[in-house]
Amino acid sequence: MTAATTPKGERRRAALVEAAAKLLVEGGFDAVRHRAVAERAGLPLASTTYYFDSLEDLVTAAVEHHGQGELETGRRRLEELATRNRGVQATVELVLEMLLGPETDDPEADAEAVLLRYERLVATGRRPYLRPLMRTLSAQLNELLTEIFARSGTPVSADELERLIALVDGAVVNALIAVDPAPRAAASRMLQNALDGT
Repeated sequence: MTAATTPKGERRRAALVEAAAKLLVEGGFDAVRHRAVAERAGLPLASTTYYFDSLEDLVTAAVEHHGQGELETGRRRLEELATRNRGVQATVELVLEMLLGPETDDPEADAEAVLLRYERLVATGRRPYLRPLMRTLSAQLNELLTEIFARSGTPVSADELERLIALVDGAVVNALIAVDPAPRAAASRMLQNALDGT
């Protein structure tokens, strides 16, 4: 048994992954550096290279941790949705939470979080090592979104889902370009109009 597979080693590795995931969400890929991750996790700098072969390995683990956490949250929220109001607005809110991240009470902070999310998504394309993971996470997200729409009484095909995601992405990017302080609201209007028309 190596130190990395002992309970203490597993805890340290998990702490590094969680710290890297938080830095990724807060500041994008450039924020995930060995020193910053170690400091955030409260561990020695050498621990990052001990538990991960490279910064790419650490970033991959952080992206996977964050993505799986969001999917798990979405699955829990879907179960809540199944037992409560399943109207269009509830569906829109859950879909946007999955595509844009959880909404915050501060509109300015929420807009910044959405901007950072899209910057991260675009930057992922410049990191070929993340492509296999992103394909897997995207497929899982599409499955969850399909289930959300089905349980909400608005089943969609794979093509319709792709169109709705593109609609949200377009609304958000247009709002960000226009320096709209509420990109989530713009996406919500577009998605609600599309669902009302189906």
